[in-house]
Amino acid sequence: MKVGIVGAGMIVHDFLTFAHEVTGMELVALCATPAEKEKIVEMCQANNIKAHYTNIDVMLEDSEVEVVYVAVPNHLHYEMCKKAILAGKHVICEKPFTSNLKELEELVALADTNKVIMVEAVSTQYLPNTLKIKELLPTLGQIKIVSANYSQYSSRYDAFKAGEVLPAFNPAMSGGALMDLNIYNINLVVALFGKPLNVNYEANIQRGIDTSGILTLDYDSFKCVCIGAKDCKAPVATNIQGDAGCITISTPANSLNGFKVLMNKGSAKQMNNEGDEVSYNNDKHRMYHEFVEFVKMIDEKDFTRAKKMQEISLITIEIATKARQSAGTERTALRRNRK
Repeated sequence: MKVGIVGAGMIVHDFLTFAHEVTGMELVALCATPAEKEKIVEMCQANNIKAHYTNIDVMLEDSEVEVVYVAVPNHLHYEMCKKAILAGKHVICEKPFTSNLKELEELVALADTNKVIMVEAVSTQYLPNTLKIKELLPTLGQIKIVSANYSQYSSRYDAFKAGEVLPAFNPAMSGGALMDLNIYNINLVVALFGKPLNVNYEANIQRGIDTSGILTLDYDSFKCVCIGAKDCKAPVATNIQGDAGCITISTPANSLNGFKVLMNKGSAKQMNNEGDEVSYNNDKHRMYHEFVEFVKMIDEKDFTRAKKMQEISLITIEIATKARQSAGTERTALRRNRK
């Protein structure tokens, strides 16, 4: 697939470190703002990307571009995806897919009408370790408690406290701890367990944005707590606890570099190498696996697979939307976006 990238931020630089390893993917264009022209010229030269643009509408006229990879700030995802879809391009969009459920539902319908594949670039869904954990869930017995904590003190939080509002803490730009960090916890939980019955978000809110918060998800037969923080830190930890054993993860859900299986003493089902950390990610960059799947999905025009992945994204964004509504940050963002 021939890819045109929209964006020139940290995630794009990260993407470019492994993109050459993905068989069947060719980078043909890079688009960013006029202020970033010098930067993208250098990026194109360093990565053998033949075309650069400072206007997405012009890039979308490039017949070489078959797929648009949207990697811009959160609040621009909807607009850029919509432009690409209407131009007849397949779309890969960074997480969070959109700022709210209504936007994503509109894009899904639009992609269907225009017969293009649209998927979310969220590594969690495609990591071999995630798939293996899902396979192992029955060995844990009946799931009772799931907890996930992704807390990371933001380098931008000091500036925020001093009065400067950067995108990561801007309600109008869909920033905040939930949309930046906790969204990965949500993605993992949805990938493993699907849609919860109820959602509630208790957040620490400063100047209209959640700098940290606790999300609770009710799955009827078990309860789940997802914690995300940008104003404080703690060891990253995810635990899936069943009445026969547990799976514990000590790295963020978007990388999930390894996990341990710990069975209850005396359990009838003992795992091989119980307690040892295992990994099936093959030491690849965390984003590698998703792009391998995207190439296959788009080349084979596998709309069934794309639709399955869209369903996970829809549930994730529905949870995030309900969470922001319960905490009041969704209303703040909507008010500011209307100004």
